Amino acid sequence: MAHDTQNLTIRIRPETVRKAKILAARRSTSISRLVAEQLEALVAAEDAYESAQRAALALLDHGFPLGGRIRASRDQWHER
Repeated sequence: MAHDTQNLTIRIRPETVRKAKILAARRSTSISRLVAEQLEALVAAEDAYESAQRAALALLDHGFPLGGRIRASRDQWHER
């Protein structure tokens, strides 16, 4: 039977664990669920950022149509 989750062992300061227990109780969940949700959100945000970055770079590669026509040649623009 395949599992859709995996166990993870982490080390956290006792004071952080104490506060996390209180936070989890207030949210009617577990510390494990809190950590999992935060890690999932972090990974999703990173994936979204990388996807947006790739899309932006693709737009830059193709340029932006600004309308109009270029009426002068490169040489004309660089005449002195």
